[in-house]
Amino acid sequence: MGMNKCRILLFPFSLIYGAIIIVRNKLFDWNVLDTHQIRIPSIGVGNLSVGGTGKSVVIDYLITNFKKEFDIAVLSRGYGRTTKGVIVADELSSAATIGDEPFQFFMKHQGIDVVVAEERMNGLQKLNEIKPQLDLLLLDDVMQHRYVAPSVLIMTTTYEKPYFSDWLMPVGKLREVKSGAQRAQIILVTKSPEELSEEKIKSITEKFNLTSFQKLFFTKIRYSTVVQNHLTKIKVEELKEPFILVTGVADPSTLVNHLQTKGLNFKHLEFSDHHLFTPKDVAKITKIQRGGKVVTTEKDYTRLSPLMGKENLFYLPIEMEFLNPEMATQFMEYLKQKTQIN
Repeated sequence: MGMNKCRILLFPFSLIYGAIIIVRNKLFDWNVLDTHQIRIPSIGVGNLSVGGTGKSVVIDYLITNFKKEFDIAVLSRGYGRTTKGVIVADELSSAATIGDEPFQFFMKHQGIDVVVAEERMNGLQKLNEIKPQLDLLLLDDVMQHRYVAPSVLIMTTTYEKPYFSDWLMPVGKLREVKSGAQRAQIILVTKSPEELSEEKIKSITEKFNLTSFQKLFFTKIRYSTVVQNHLTKIKVEELKEPFILVTGVADPSTLVNHLQTKGLNFKHLEFSDHHLFTPKDVAKITKIQRGGKVVTTEKDYTRLSPLMGKENLFYLPIEMEFLNPEMATQFMEYLKQKTQIN
């Protein structure tokens, strides 16, 4: 059955799903369902689609740029963890207990607090207990969790597939109707090309139909020049021997394309987003590996490293970068203005 026929068959389910989402949002808009306005300066990051828009890279960017001046905490659902309830990250935490992305934040940025909770209000209460004088709270994947409202909401959407060209689930990957984008004060276009002309930026911006209070920024992925693990670093160009690329992320295409442009020889083993690796998976990887190197993402490294030898397991760090320094400055100034952090 062709893709178009599948979409036609699934379209009624999208309509039903969309109607449910619209009613739910209206209940919040009409104050039938309560939204708690977070009193401390806070930044929420979310999206309209199911994964792959770079939310965790944005959180990492915010931590990096705010942690030197402010006492920061991250509140997340902890997607993919094997635990329940409210958990404060500590030296005993792992990707399994708090989720791969929160664990990545906790291990990479010393001195920040990380709390995971399915119900963000419960997480807020715990944070108030352990850190009553917190300067700034970052909320990961909070756009659909409308029981709490941050000072400013950032929505991510990719350059290749912006939300306005997608469809509601199950036809497409949108988990919310497109009008939900109007709740965001900032829209970040992620995974943009290296170069974008002013004319192209202007034409794309017009398609977003921004409201008067919304700001639009364009960002791209900056890959590290090295792969690394807890022992060493190796320049990407020095990966002369064939290796295995293992990914458990929503959209690995950008990473795959990056490595291909380097002319590297690798086999790609693709798993689902937030995949909880098992000994069976590791046995499969090891069988193909044959003593060679395994390269993965920083997020996947937190889940793979406890299960396999780390000597030949490496990850490729990435970071978010704006198209130009002026855009980066405007972004940070707007965030400080909206959160009133100083």
